[in-house]
Amino acid sequence: DGVVVSEKVKSNNLDVKESKLETEEKGDEEESTKESDSNILDVSSDYPREKHISIQRDFAELEKLANLKEGEFTTAASQNTDVQVTDEKKPCPLCSEDKYKACYSHKLHRHLLNFHWKVSVEFEGYRMCICYLPCHPVKPNVVGDQTVSKMGAHYHCIICSATIARRTDMISHINRHVNKGETESRFITVPAPKNSHQVLKESATDVRVLPNYSTPQKTDSYFNPKMKLNRQLIFSALAVLAKERTPIECLDAFGATGIMGLQWAKHLRSSVRVTINDCNENSVSMIQENCHLNKMKVKLNTKEDDNDEAMGDREDSTDTIEVTKMDANIIMHLRSFDFIHLDPFGTTVNYLDSAFRNVRNLGIVSLTSTDISSLYAKAQHVALRHYGSNIVRTEYYKELAARIVIAAVARAAARCNKGIEVLLAVALEHFVLVVVRVLRGPASADDSVRKISYLIHCQWCEERIFQKEGNMLEENLYQQLPCDCHGSMPGKTAVVLGPLWSGALFNAGFLRRMYFESAQYGLDEAQSLLKTLVCEAECTTSKHYSVYASCEETKQEECGVYIKTPNTSPESLVYGKRKSDEVTRNTNKRQKADNSAEHPAFYYNIHRHSIKGMNMPKLNRFLNYLSEAGYRVSRTHFDPMGVRTNAPLAQFKTVLLKYSTPTYGGGQVEDAEVLEEDRSGAAAAVVTKDCPPHCAAD
Repeated sequence: DGVVVSEKVKSNNLDVKESKLETEEKGDEEESTKESDSNILDVSSDYPREKHISIQRDFAELEKLANLKEGEFTTAASQNTDVQVTDEKKPCPLCSEDKYKACYSHKLHRHLLNFHWKVSVEFEGYRMCICYLPCHPVKPNVVGDQTVSKMGAHYHCIICSATIARRTDMISHINRHVNKGETESRFITVPAPKNSHQVLKESATDVRVLPNYSTPQKTDSYFNPKMKLNRQLIFSALAVLAKERTPIECLDAFGATGIMGLQWAKHLRSSVRVTINDCNENSVSMIQENCHLNKMKVKLNTKEDDNDEAMGDREDSTDTIEVTKMDANIIMHLRSFDFIHLDPFGTTVNYLDSAFRNVRNLGIVSLTSTDISSLYAKAQHVALRHYGSNIVRTEYYKELAARIVIAAVARAAARCNKGIEVLLAVALEHFVLVVVRVLRGPASADDSVRKISYLIHCQWCEERIFQKEGNMLEENLYQQLPCDCHGSMPGKTAVVLGPLWSGALFNAGFLRRMYFESAQYGLDEAQSLLKTLVCEAECTTSKHYSVYASCEETKQEECGVYIKTPNTSPESLVYGKRKSDEVTRNTNKRQKADNSAEHPAFYYNIHRHSIKGMNMPKLNRFLNYLSEAGYRVSRTHFDPMGVRTNAPLAQFKTVLLKYSTPTYGGGQVEDAEVLEEDRSGAAAAVVTKDCPPHCAAD
């Protein structure tokens, strides 16, 4: 028996060697394809496999499979020579002989381009072309006593071994892999060459990115060019903090390509000690390459036990960027920082407790939330699950999203006996950015928690008001609303939203200093937005801001703490200490009252409340009309047609109606005059009822 088995093994080995020699000599593309497919089916899933021939990077590689020389048919066409004279007929490497017969080069080129390349599915720089080889059998058709089986067109998945017939199904199949985090191909044995890595430049910082840098995935380094404004705002906030104390420990908890940390270290130099962290090994290697690309020193730290020693080693080398590979929660638990930025993929609520655990007093925590589907009330159940807030879609949904995030930040800080002061809150199309200053102590935590309350929102007229403080239940919450929709409309007209942050969203002094830093470093996109934010923080329509004038206005204290500015004297600085005399407490209370008066909550959209059949005035003119009526008014960055004002909605509509012009033609002048009289009478009645005494006297 042993002799028989050995003879069988030897014969099998000889057969395999002979088959290999035959395939090498013949060079038949179809047989090599079948052998590679049979090998793929036999090898386990963990073994690295060769990619299918229908998966190619460039069209030139697809032409090489058909033995087409690049430019062979184009040169012949330009020289007006006949390709068929010297050319040989060649088969298509992705079609069987029954499907497509061998043809000349110019016809084969058109066939590959139109029937294979243009209908391919793209993923991570690769093209999955349609394949007509006998890889995907179609269900047999029974004709009489014979069974006819056909081979159909199909796609080979680059991630798994599936073969899918329809292109739309293939795209859905790839998307399911991406949603599960399965983005590593088991067919690609050789990584992409470094030449395929693109080098992008932003704010004098070079970054090498992957070909799929614009697609957010869990396993790849993600770089979004649309977040340039976000990075400039965070850099301006860090530059302001660097003027207060030097050097500061700053952390980019989710480095990805390391673009943000590189900008900090390259422009602020010795004022900051940058730590870039990421839990993905590919991202860490990408960060190291980008550091060397920008001629920055790198110190790699992947151990969780040696963080204290790493801090001591970095005291002398302030220009070195430390790159760490660990979970963001772990590094924030182990080390203390002055500035922490959180920018995960989605919500930031999973990292808030760790961020406020060891952040230093008067430090800054900035966070970017990109889960806009839940924050903008498109997925309300997700917002309730992540933030514990009930929201609906309103005209001020972007500010509602910012207040939801700040409420979650305030609760997380209070659990660590810390309070917050909101320095900046920005909600744009792709993200919600919140920058807060950390104040240690249970008293500060209690003050922050008291600013979290519920909002009563009328669904008929869009009027809104924060619920009054107190633990006693009120019999009718509708009485708190300024409108009378509940009495005139049937059923329930209002909903309770929240809990939300009811305090101010901006710090005017900090925003001025951010504008000064953005002008100093040439951040053009951030300058225009910061101008709008300063106007919104002060609730004014003035847009004339000088860099030097704004710097002079920074001689003030924030949060009851002296802040170092370019114009303050060193003798007046007391770092980390609060003033305890009674005069200072009264001053702080008065400043808080002024800030609440200067920054009204929420805004109104002028298009939402326009009158049908009337042409409303221009936005800037309408702002002047409201200002002349005695109300604070400004534009808002949340909505280009939004108006932030402390005027009630009834007075807002009255002023809008008063200065709107009818759209009637010449034959309806009499009706227009009657409507004008009605408008003037209604406006006078509402003005005497709702206007302040000084406005009615005018």
